[in-house]
Amino acid sequence: MVLETERLILRPWDAADAEECYKYAKDPRVGPSAGWPAHTDPEHSRRVILDVLSAPETFAIVLKETGLPIGSIGLHRNDLAQKADEMELGYWLGVPYWGRGLTTEAAREMLRHAFEDLKLERVWCGYYEGNLRSKRVQEKLGFKYQWTSDDVPVLQMGETRRGHVSLLRREDWLRGDTKR
Repeated sequence: MVLETERLILRPWDAADAEECYKYAKDPRVGPSAGWPAHTDPEHSRRVILDVLSAPETFAIVLKETGLPIGSIGLHRNDLAQKADEMELGYWLGVPYWGRGLTTEAAREMLRHAFEDLKLERVWCGYYEGNLRSKRVQEKLGFKYQWTSDDVPVLQMGETRRGHVSLLRREDWLRGDTKR
């Protein structure tokens, strides 16, 4: 499946995207704030693409003007989203593209997909303490704060952090509590 916005194409990752993925995922400002270590080389990125980013409902964020991936976005089930009618939204974007509204644009399309195509009732989203960019994206999308937890295990980083959880309900999305 391929999704499209004004400036972006959301498409499945391919192992051939490893060099472009590495270009952005090696930056220590990207992965660690989201809970995963910076990529060490293109082979590391290739393995992540094959083992993690090739999951269903996970997409490369591709800039239309270049045709190249600049980040990732996806819906998945985990400890926050365990029911059949809910998923968690996760995303990251390469630093050169921060501050342009691209994550929000991609996430709006993912929410449309979640509520219209997948017929979900709830989409969860979280961020770790200090990741104010992610917090701001969630606010722009209409997510409502639910709770904060201390000592959240961040397994890939081998540490615990303070985490904040937000939720967007289908009824709020349909009512237009978020800009589309």
